[in-house]
Amino acid sequence: TGPSDRFRHSYWWAIVAHCFGHPSVTDAYENVFEAMQDALSYAPTLESQHYRLVSMRQGFQDMPLRYASYQIDKGQPRKAIETLERGRALLWSEMRDFRTSTDQLRVVDSTLAAQFEAINRDLEQVTMSMMPSGNMETERIKVEDSWKTNPFSHLVAKQRQFLNDRNKLISRIRALPNFGNFLEPPSFDVLRSAALHGPVIIINHCSWRCDLLVLFRHSLSLITTTHDFYSRAIELSDRLMNARKHHRLESKKYERALRSVLQSLYELVGKPVIEELRKMKIPEQSRVWWCPTSVFCFLPLHAMGPIPSDDGITRYFSDIYIPSYTPSLSALIASRRPQAEGPTFQKPSILLVAQPESLKHSIPEIWTIQRLTTTVTSLISKNATPSSVVEGLRYHQFSHFVCHGKLEQGNPFNASFKLSGGRQLTLLEIVRSQLPTAEFAFLSACHTAELTEKSIADEALHLTAAMQYCGFRSVVGTMWAMVDQDGQYLAEDFYKSILSSDEPGVPYYERSARALRDAMKNLRSKKVPLERWVNYVHYGA
Repeated sequence: TGPSDRFRHSYWWAIVAHCFGHPSVTDAYENVFEAMQDALSYAPTLESQHYRLVSMRQGFQDMPLRYASYQIDKGQPRKAIETLERGRALLWSEMRDFRTSTDQLRVVDSTLAAQFEAINRDLEQVTMSMMPSGNMETERIKVEDSWKTNPFSHLVAKQRQFLNDRNKLISRIRALPNFGNFLEPPSFDVLRSAALHGPVIIINHCSWRCDLLVLFRHSLSLITTTHDFYSRAIELSDRLMNARKHHRLESKKYERALRSVLQSLYELVGKPVIEELRKMKIPEQSRVWWCPTSVFCFLPLHAMGPIPSDDGITRYFSDIYIPSYTPSLSALIASRRPQAEGPTFQKPSILLVAQPESLKHSIPEIWTIQRLTTTVTSLISKNATPSSVVEGLRYHQFSHFVCHGKLEQGNPFNASFKLSGGRQLTLLEIVRSQLPTAEFAFLSACHTAELTEKSIADEALHLTAAMQYCGFRSVVGTMWAMVDQDGQYLAEDFYKSILSSDEPGVPYYERSARALRDAMKNLRSKKVPLERWVNYVHYGA
């Protein structure tokens, strides 16, 4: 049997064992995880791995959620958090492992560290290469039939050899003192550090049972949900997606649909979460992070409301707490990892990438960035090529994009920023970059944090997550199309807040969530339609 068949058989073993309470449930689910990794390992490139995930999407999406629900049912919420982490953002996690720091290993065995770095570079090069063929259906057959002579099977053989060599190196590293857990899935004690600067709310959306897990610095809360939580969440996601399909974003019909979704989302999620945060004495205006699963990845959790109040003032979730998102706990932990040269508290330099000829209302936003009281390098129009942009990103802490964002249904790695002359900077080109000085990116472009319908939600394959992966610690993106004029207002308020705020000892990128929240409030005060301020989201530290 091929890896796909093994995965399907393991998946149904776990489902049946879970359903009938068989003692092999845990073994069955663990076997599914192994089969899932094997299935991906037979797909050498990111594109083919994504295709593999999509072709078996029900199992890949459901399995971690089902296993976590089983563990919660058995009174093991910490294990559930480990399981959810292992089963989400698989492609980002794989790529992050290729860039694992070897600093500590180098002190113990510099030769082994150099060998491990070299094999990681080789694997990353293969994984991020372009497919030999553009026919995904043919590629799937080739993955399953990889012994045949063709360019794709050659790529598979190359990747398998690199993987075998890497696994041998990992075994040698784990044999060293204090390296026994090297590249093992992170334990709960490691994952809880994601909540060092504020609670992280994980939503497990599963047909078996749904739960809200609130991770605090020193504790973990489990919020049980109503019996209809699962179906109501799907209905809210469908309602919003259908409204977006059939109505213009600025239309009254879409406004009504979005308003009703935000209100229902507050009753379903916001109300119990706020009650728990208050119970745990988390002060208002604290940072909180959302780590959603399944359909909640499509919903604007940061803007739930309005929230009932005695004073009659309209408030949303972002008025009470300062919300951010993270694709996974590991991504959030990585975004706070100390820089090699230590933290910098000087005003950051900014790279401005703009395409004013295709965005007629973007000139005021461009002028706003260029007049900031810090160093600004501008790549405007034809000067902004894919290579010049990537090169510029390497030498600036902040970057600000003013251009069109483009989605491609079914192929998230072709999502891109449109540059002049029909050129594009794609998601795949971004993730190939390594940007050690990057801190913050403001993506003033359409669709930069949007998932396509054919995407696997928990993989978070969008431009915002790509920027975070390649080094940016905090990123502002958009959930759908944006209105060009809003860019100027947001940029003025955002940078005024972030560059003038007096927060000793706080890096500038860590001030970005509050700055965005305040800029969104100011935009809202201009009485713009609901969708225009709800659109903006903050990812990372």
